[in-house]
Amino acid sequence: MPTGKQIRAARMLVDWDADDLARRVSMSRVSIQNIERGDTRPKPETIDKIIQAFSEVGIEFTENEGLRRRPCGVEIFEGPERFDSFYTFLYEHLKVHGGDVCLSVTDEGLLAKYRRNPSLHYDRMQDLCDKGTVKSFRILANKSDFASKYSYNTYKWQDKASVAPTAFYTFGDCLALISFVHSPAPYVVVLQSASIAESYRQAFDVAWDAAKAPPLQGESR
Repeated sequence: MPTGKQIRAARMLVDWDADDLARRVSMSRVSIQNIERGDTRPKPETIDKIIQAFSEVGIEFTENEGLRRRPCGVEIFEGPERFDSFYTFLYEHLKVHGGDVCLSVTDEGLLAKYRRNPSLHYDRMQDLCDKGTVKSFRILANKSDFASKYSYNTYKWQDKASVAPTAFYTFGDCLALISFVHSPAPYVVVLQSASIAESYRQAFDVAWDAAKAPPLQGESR
C-alpha cells in the first residue's frame, strides 16, 4: 500500500494539486491531505482508487516508498492489495472493448484465494456477458471444482501431472501473465500488444481443442 509521502510525490510528478487528485477519486481536498500527512488511514478501496488514478496517467508505486513511470504498454499489479485492481482493469477494458476472454490457470482456487471480493468479479462478468459485450469466457484449468452458479463461463479440463502455479488471460489486445510464486504474490504483468495476445489466444485454442470435458463432482481426476 502506498504511503502518504508516495502519494504526494506522485502528485508532484504529474503536476497535480490535492484538488486534482480529489476530483479523480471522488474525495475532498482535506481527505487527500489527511492521507498524505498520515493523519488518516484510508480504506483499501480508497487506496485502490488512488492507485488506479495514477495508473491511468502512467505512474505506479514501487517498494521502499518509491514510484516510477510505467513502461509504455505495460501494466504491473503486484501483491494481494493490487490483485483486485487488476480485475478492475480487466472489467473496464472489457466494458469498452468487449470480445472474447480466455483464461488458462493451473489451480483456479488461487485466483479466488487472493480476491477480496470474488462475487464482485463474477457479477461484473455475468453482466457483461448478459449484455453481449463479452462474447465468450472460456476457462482451461488443471484444478478446479468446475462448478459455478454463473452461466457466463465455459470450462475444460487440462490433465497435467505437474505444472507451475501460473495463469494467463487474453482479452482484447491484452495478455495478462500471473505468477503465484513471485514474492509478494500474486504478480500480474499486463502487456497491451495485439500480436502477443493473439499468439497466446491461438495457443489457448489448440490446448482447448485437446482438453477434456470437466470431471463430474466426486469423479477421480
